[in-house]
Amino acid sequence: MSFKEVDAAKLKEMIDDEGDNLLLYDIRTPDEFQQGMIRGGKLTPLNVIPAVMHEIPTDKTIVFYCRSGVRSAQACEYVNDQLGLDTINLAGGIISWYQSGNEVIKPEAG
Repeated sequence: MSFKEVDAAKLKEMIDDEGDNLLLYDIRTPDEFQQGMIRGGKLTPLNVIPAVMHEIPTDKTIVFYCRSGVRSAQACEYVNDQLGLDTINLAGGIISWYQSGNEVIKPEAG
């Protein structure tokens, strides 16, 4: 595994500490995203990662998450291999985030 993993408690701490220096990529499907997201998450489904890799900043902390952590681990692996970035996976995905008592919000209509 060439990427880091954090649990929900550590991610909450990182969000509180790093603010704008941390980018959350929600790589679930649009339907899954509509069910709820982590505040600040940016919908970027796994299948579009290759097309938008050039948009991923290299000067920020990048965290990928999905439903359970499997697809986001794939995204971490792919982006690390292609761009050499040290990305972070949310272990257990948004399920662990929610089960840890953290806020899940509805995306704004857009």
